[in-house]
Amino acid sequence: MASRKTISFVTGNKNKLKEVQQFLHGSSSINITSVPLDLPEYQGEPDDVSKQKCAEASKQLSGPVLIEDTCLCFNAMGGLPGPYVKWFLEKLGPEGIYKMLDGWEDKSGYALCTFAYSNGLQGDDVLLFRGKCEGTIVPPRGPRTFGWDPCFQPNGFNETYAEMSSELKNSISHRGKALEALSEYFKEKNCD
Repeated sequence: MASRKTISFVTGNKNKLKEVQQFLHGSSSINITSVPLDLPEYQGEPDDVSKQKCAEASKQLSGPVLIEDTCLCFNAMGGLPGPYVKWFLEKLGPEGIYKMLDGWEDKSGYALCTFAYSNGLQGDDVLLFRGKCEGTIVPPRGPRTFGWDPCFQPNGFNETYAEMSSELKNSISHRGKALEALSEYFKEKNCD
């Protein structure tokens, strides 16, 4: 029997780890572990930020790594706060995230998730797996346990991410879509 491949998921967020493990639960040959590594906060476009973070994590850990970068993008603001939403959320909370759009009629936006994977081999490319979910920024509803979920309502639904069951959220979310792409990659590489 082949040994399980361990991939270090660079996060200190237990909710993110749980979501990733739930989604990839069927994988018999991959073991996802959490590593709370303090990486520099890179600036730039989402793909560039993800690649830089993953390359640095792989260098520091000397092995296969997975990083996730999530953006909440407001169409009225040309995609901001984007990859900087973490800092806005820390200072403003979900209520403040919603209030950022007070001056705009357009409350539409999208959630973008990028998983970046490095196999840990020097010189190999960092691979990106993206998922996007269109929606509306709404007054916060539901539990305040997972970032900006209370103020993001996906198109076609009457619930915010925070009000949804984890099964429903994972099936439609930006993270779920990115994880689906990642899972397909592992299946193609016979890591599943």
